[in-house]
Amino acid sequence: MELSSALSLEMSGKPFLLEKRIELLHAIGEHGSISKAAKAVPMSYKSAWEAVDMMNSLSPESIVCRETGGKDGGGTTITAYGLTLLKKYALLKEEHTQFLARLSKLTDLHSSTFETMGRWSMQLSARNQIQAEIVSIHSENVNAKVHLRLKGGQELHAVITKEAVENLYLEAKQTIIAIVKSSTVLLSILEIKDKGVNSFEGNIIEIDTDDKNAKVSIDIRKQDKIVSVIGKVHLQSMQIQEGSPVWINIKNTDIMLGK
Repeated sequence: MELSSALSLEMSGKPFLLEKRIELLHAIGEHGSISKAAKAVPMSYKSAWEAVDMMNSLSPESIVCRETGGKDGGGTTITAYGLTLLKKYALLKEEHTQFLARLSKLTDLHSSTFETMGRWSMQLSARNQIQAEIVSIHSENVNAKVHLRLKGGQELHAVITKEAVENLYLEAKQTIIAIVKSSTVLLSILEIKDKGVNSFEGNIIEIDTDDKNAKVSIDIRKQDKIVSVIGKVHLQSMQIQEGSPVWINIKNTDIMLGK
């Protein structure tokens, strides 16, 4: 395990210089084109211009400017002020890296306490928050398919927007949190074979009911569990009880990702 932290600067209470934006600025300086820079980072052309507009609007001076005309038909360049910001950011990044290195020497990074603290810090209404590792990411024009592996070895596929992948800086081998609302976790006694549905098996450890609904807690190995809220009539029709095996079915579009 390594101790890492992204370096970001705020201006007027809003994110100003993020590491992804710094990569974009360097790419603009290298390629002289916003479209080529976006491909090099990579990010969508729309996201690249939104990032540039945000930086320019928050900054007292322009950081990026678009030139028109000329023998090459114009292009996109970094201003002198922008180049100065990049140099200062590089100095801050170096100090930041040295700070993390010193902190690593003083901290037991192999303790599971850090992973637990990270999960506690995320306050969401969604009942299911499960640690997972990103295996791969396949991006298309609008959406991206993120292949995940849980601690127990189960593999899931989540479909989120390509923009969300860029904004979260997701990449393979990262540890993230898969978030699923309990009402979207469907249960069955048989596996559902559908490309759009994640289906894996678990064992029921607890069932709570009221007049209409049932909350079913399911062990999925490695001290992880998933909670499903289903209709009481549906629960009775499946004839399952505490200790019974059950198939958990989650649509790939119902999985949210967080860091």
